[in-house]
Amino acid sequence: MNPGELLERSLAYTLGSVAAVPREGLRWATPCAEWDLGDLLHHLDDSVEALYEGVADGRVGLCPARRSVDPVCAFRARAGALLGAWAAVSAAPPAPAVGDRSLDAGLLVAVGALEIAVHGWDVARACGRARPIPSALAVELLPLAHLVVADADRGVRFADPVDVPPRTLPGGLLLAFLGRRPQPRFLFGAGPVRLP
Repeated sequence: MNPGELLERSLAYTLGSVAAVPREGLRWATPCAEWDLGDLLHHLDDSVEALYEGVADGRVGLCPARRSVDPVCAFRARAGALLGAWAAVSAAPPAPAVGDRSLDAGLLVAVGALEIAVHGWDVARACGRARPIPSALAVELLPLAHLVVADADRGVRFADPVDVPPRTLPGGLLLAFLGRRPQPRFLFGAGPVRLP
């Protein structure tokens, strides 16, 4: 697993999801029950900013970034900056610290890729689009999810895993492990009801 490649592929997938977000859609419901689409995009932007800090500065601050007026534009800009920072340090990445804890830079970037890809799916779903996580990407992210998501995370950061039918694609298995329902049953809020 090459963390930089995972990051690049996750960002490419998620940038494709974000491209479909209409300005009037920021209040739409998402698979993340507590967040509307605007909240989700701000969280995604904040996550990418934290990854950028870890890669570029060797330290992740514990204070979230200020909310942008245009979260789609902010995410696009931060995604480009993050890729540039990783390219600049990938030969000898610093050992970033979160608070007072040191982390392996590759692991930080890989976990970031996991979060970015899954939230890319959340964004697409909120926009009423069936946009599965690419199977090759999901195959690499699923073992990482099993490594970093503990039982203590359930009910706090992730819902309990959900059952999926046999022969579910790897992206669906990843989503189900993280408590999302990969089947196209999610309907979104404001405006006309659409089936994904």
